[in-house]
Amino acid sequence: MTTQHRLKRVSLAVGLGLLANIPNVFAQEALAENEVMEEVVVKATRLQGSAAAVIEERRNQAFVADILGSEQISKTGDSDAASALRRVTGLTLVDGKYIYVRGLGERYSSARLNGANIPSPDLTRNVVPLDIFPASIIESLSVQKSYSPSMPAAFGGGAIDIRTKSVPKDFVASFEVGLAYDENSQDGFTYERQGNGLSTELKNGIVQYKGDFSLRNIILTDNLVDNDTATRGEQATTLNQNLLKSLPRNMVMKDESLDPTYNVKASLGNSFDESYFGGQIGFLAAVSYDNKWQFANKKSAVVSENFSDNCSETLLTNEQIANACYNTVKTSQVTTESERLSAVFNLGYQLDNHKLAWSNIYLEDNEDESVIGIIESPNGSTVDTIFGNGQAQRSHEFNYEERSLKIMQFTGKHTFTDYAGLGFDWQYTESTAETDIPTDVKYKFIDTYSDGAYQSSAITGDDNRVVYSYLSLEDDVKSYSGNVTLPLYFSDIELEFKAGYDFSDKGRYYTTSSFTVNNDSGVKIPVNSGADSVLGVTNYISDELLDGNSILVDFNEPTAPDADDYIAGQKIDAGYGAFDLIYQNTWRVSGGIRYEEFKQTSLATSSLIFKKEDLGIFFSEEKIENGSIIEDDFFSALSFTYIGGDDYQIRFGYGETVVRPDLREVVPVAYYDPLTDIRTIGRVGLESSPIKNYDARYEYYANNGDNYSVGLFYKDIEKPIESVLSIGDEDYTLSFVNGKTAEVYGIEAEWLHDLTWLADGFFTSGNITLSDSEVSIDPAFAGNLTNPKKRMTGHSKYVVNLQLNYDAANGNHSSSLVYNVFGERIVASGVGGREDALEQPFHSLDAVYTYYPDFNSKIKVKVKNLLGEDQEVTQSDIIVRAKEVGTIFSVSYTYDF
Repeated sequence: MTTQHRLKRVSLAVGLGLLANIPNVFAQEALAENEVMEEVVVKATRLQGSAAAVIEERRNQAFVADILGSEQISKTGDSDAASALRRVTGLTLVDGKYIYVRGLGERYSSARLNGANIPSPDLTRNVVPLDIFPASIIESLSVQKSYSPSMPAAFGGGAIDIRTKSVPKDFVASFEVGLAYDENSQDGFTYERQGNGLSTELKNGIVQYKGDFSLRNIILTDNLVDNDTATRGEQATTLNQNLLKSLPRNMVMKDESLDPTYNVKASLGNSFDESYFGGQIGFLAAVSYDNKWQFANKKSAVVSENFSDNCSETLLTNEQIANACYNTVKTSQVTTESERLSAVFNLGYQLDNHKLAWSNIYLEDNEDESVIGIIESPNGSTVDTIFGNGQAQRSHEFNYEERSLKIMQFTGKHTFTDYAGLGFDWQYTESTAETDIPTDVKYKFIDTYSDGAYQSSAITGDDNRVVYSYLSLEDDVKSYSGNVTLPLYFSDIELEFKAGYDFSDKGRYYTTSSFTVNNDSGVKIPVNSGADSVLGVTNYISDELLDGNSILVDFNEPTAPDADDYIAGQKIDAGYGAFDLIYQNTWRVSGGIRYEEFKQTSLATSSLIFKKEDLGIFFSEEKIENGSIIEDDFFSALSFTYIGGDDYQIRFGYGETVVRPDLREVVPVAYYDPLTDIRTIGRVGLESSPIKNYDARYEYYANNGDNYSVGLFYKDIEKPIESVLSIGDEDYTLSFVNGKTAEVYGIEAEWLHDLTWLADGFFTSGNITLSDSEVSIDPAFAGNLTNPKKRMTGHSKYVVNLQLNYDAANGNHSSSLVYNVFGERIVASGVGGREDALEQPFHSLDAVYTYYPDFNSKIKVKVKNLLGEDQEVTQSDIIVRAKEVGTIFSVSYTYDF
């Protein structure tokens, strides 16, 4: 993108902001038509007022924390929890889903819902993808950066608590509709999804043939004999191809215009007095749905072992240089349809100082993706190359993934005024996360070109011409906790004692099945011809093609002792005691200790367990022991605060915590990380990482609402878990290893500053984090790791969030110009002389303008990614991953009854 193009986009953003500063012509016309509105007094500021409210909550926290309220989230135009949290000091958003705290990877952050542990529907992450929580159900977001004993000990960079909206005091109702346009996603490649998971024929076939679909095994299993019409081999071929025909075989790409993004949201709530006990009962119901299409060009490459220094100065399309830089290069055209549905129903009851609530949340996030990819092999390896012989290996991929999260929660808050103000709060939560992939198909074939123009396609005479995969994951979590507080008041002292219990029980079942379609004839079979028909090539497993050709299906399950499934369980029992003491409203000391018992077992298994004796292979005593982590420990925390009147306060904090391996990271089962497209496999024997956390922070609060803070932090980590790459000719494989030690240290600053001296209604807010880290990995465990001493995986040296905001004095306009950038971060450690793989900085500039024509209506216009940046990952200064990210324009209308 040219500099002139970027300047035009910035001009557009500034223009949206200036719209909020023009005279309110529309409001004046409305006043003329409706005299009732003449009675309205000037509204309070919106953005600045909501920001000040949550800052006051943060100020009163005993431990360092940041709070985002629902009003703040709404005014910045963020549609979900993940997008909103990137505005918090030291937080960065990765892939639109995951939050990195203080520049650290997602393993160093955790998320809870109303204080409860919940599972993640993401196959590849322990943390919940926060983009599945729509902003419409969020009351506030709390990010605690210094550890307190009431929190789980699994605390690294920070802990996030998503607080959902509760039952309203009075009648509320709202309705919202929105549309969006992505400049990169006007056209794309679609297909008609077929089938709904594994067919009955294949399920029965796996059992009948014990997972072996070879012709020899079919002949032996079915006791086939030659007859007058067919030999045993021909009969077995027919039986095998009948299994093949039960797979979806008509996956045809279509080049079509894509629908625009749209969303619909609605909510309704009210409370009523009941006369029997004299309390109040209420409800809140909310639902939202959005549908989004996106198209993106992607590139991925594997760096050659013989790469040279001048590789970073070249383009992928330069054949002569590419030969020295890459093993393979894959260019892809990716079309994605995302559907999200959320539904909430809450009931609440309040009697005096007692509150009870029953909450039900259902979240669904479905993604349908089609990919057209061409693999080029500049170094002349076994993969055909368009550079050398006029041929290229093409792949058509279809992937449909269904993710859901169901949560049922009971909560209670009680204050006993007759017993010295004793307080008791509790929660009981049952939640289930499910992920199903009923469609995952990858076709591979060879394209032939003449003078650069496509001519025809064929399938080669070898294995894996088509791969079908089916996957299912289910996480079930029960979580319950209770806290008792006792406040005591003396002449110069306010003292509160707190004690509690926290329990979490998680069970996981992960299973996958894979089938390969093979051309065993040993010769190429033409499957398509004609320059305009390449999109239809993936229906080549037709009845006509099967007749007379040796095209067979195999069950692609690894044989024992290898595995591709796993089961896992985790239990955490914890109890804590804490205190909070304030002396003369000047000195504050808070702290306590937590005891936590942690038990986790992850066991690799297989669907090929047909005999009782097979159980010993997968569940031997040694494997159970190697796949288990059992530990218990005490975790202490202490915070000291000096309160300098109403103007400022100084905080110091210390905490002992731990980061543990995820369930999937300790089993040798492979999967592809959707964030990096890298094949990832767990490692048995990973250990937990104890952490010592140190924090210091100065906060200043001005009378006009301005506030400023600056903080220092340091973390000392033992046995940190790091990602390590190994490299093949065509792809990367990533695994995990414990380092020896690691440290993270940095400084962060935050501000909210009024600019009325410059122009009425303007103010600025933002934050900057500067940090560094170092991890040391024992060479004995690092293999051929290029850098045994390096920055930590996922760590960014800087994070910047800047906002220029405007509130109209009459309350009818507000706008924000929002900028975010993070420093480059290590995706995975390099090996074999190649440097670490680094995700490059992404400069995000968004503009939001909101118009309030009356008390009930709101019109919001947003432009996202004004700078048109693309996502890139480099290795040894060579681009190995690249993805287009377009500019998105959206508008929404909200009406509150």
